[in-house]
Amino acid sequence: MEPDPYLPEDPEYTLVDSARDSVRFAHRCLEPYRTIWRAVSSFVDLEGHPQHWHDFGSLEGPGWAANAVGGALLLYRWGAFDHSPILQHVALGLLDHVLEDGFLDAGGLIVGYRDTCLDRFCLNFKHTNDWFCPGSVARVSVQMLWMADLLPPSDVRSERLTGAAVGYAEWILRHLELVDDWYPRRCTPEGRPYPFSAEGGKDPIFQSSGDGLYVIWLFLELARRGLADTAAEARRRLEIFLQRGGIYGSINHDTYDADENVCRAEAFRVLRLAARFFGDPSMEEFAYRNALAGLERFLLREDRNGVATMGLFYMEDTWDTAYFWENAEIAMAYLEAFEDTRRPEYCRRASTVLRAMAKHHYGPHGFLTEGVDWNNHVGREHHVGGAEYGAIRYTEPLLNNLHHVEPILRCLELGVM
Repeated sequence: MEPDPYLPEDPEYTLVDSARDSVRFAHRCLEPYRTIWRAVSSFVDLEGHPQHWHDFGSLEGPGWAANAVGGALLLYRWGAFDHSPILQHVALGLLDHVLEDGFLDAGGLIVGYRDTCLDRFCLNFKHTNDWFCPGSVARVSVQMLWMADLLPPSDVRSERLTGAAVGYAEWILRHLELVDDWYPRRCTPEGRPYPFSAEGGKDPIFQSSGDGLYVIWLFLELARRGLADTAAEARRRLEIFLQRGGIYGSINHDTYDADENVCRAEAFRVLRLAARFFGDPSMEEFAYRNALAGLERFLLREDRNGVATMGLFYMEDTWDTAYFWENAEIAMAYLEAFEDTRRPEYCRRASTVLRAMAKHHYGPHGFLTEGVDWNNHVGREHHVGGAEYGAIRYTEPLLNNLHHVEPILRCLELGVM
């Protein structure tokens, strides 16, 4: 790797401070619902007010940007670290909302969203039921398995979470039709390929989105727990991935590039897991040589246009904002590489990403921006303080605002803060 940008820890505002602020803001964006909790919105401003002009603004649930299961998982884990049983109780309430309030379909599907204005369920962020992204729902299922791992076996939630993950995997195996031996980016509720973009028209990466990596990830997690016979299918799809030299098309549902930063991070993490499960060093070699090495071109090595961007990774060529759930996943990939190799450059890169993100909390409540728009791609009217270049004044409270908690906890576990 080239010489890296490096940010040392700020003793006046540490990564623990950053995580604690994001948790505080996420908690602010939850509301009581009967005896449990739910998010007020998937897209809010610095005060936590829903932004109904945006597709995400009147949505909540376990889906991609809403991330209720992933949010519950991180709040629960942070509550354990921070000795906060109250926070853990809230996290379980958020989880119960997903388990008890209609998001789990009897046929195995996991419904991503509830429209908060119309009080109705929908499968996608466009508030329709025409399509959903099967890989992104698989990601929710993986989060369910991770959450189940944290709960006592006697907790009925554990069985329900595991059952939902197994049920969705069975739905995939029964219904989802492949396209050129790979998982389609979008499908209908019946599992038929849906070749159109979220906005309408043909999707140029319909057959080459890395969203399918999450299906493989789910199959691997189930197989290694002995919960389902999914290992052979995971291996078949991984062989297709490797034969094609990697499949890195946008995971994000509203972008359409053939190469996306977070897709490479997820490919690394999946291949690393698969290499251990199958005992196949060629998968690990590809993970490092191709997936992880391919992140280099997305790295911002300096501050740009007066904005603190050094150490962040921009998302993709046609949308080159540095968004933060993607950067959190990149940090996780480098931390896992460090765990494997003990090469300090991987650890430095991960910690620098996280410290670069920590520079972008705003307002009195702990808000962490969804991303840094260093070249005015989204427009100054959407920037904090109306700056020409700068941080975006909105966030996804349980995703972009919160997702860096996972790699920060991993840093604490590894003792590399």
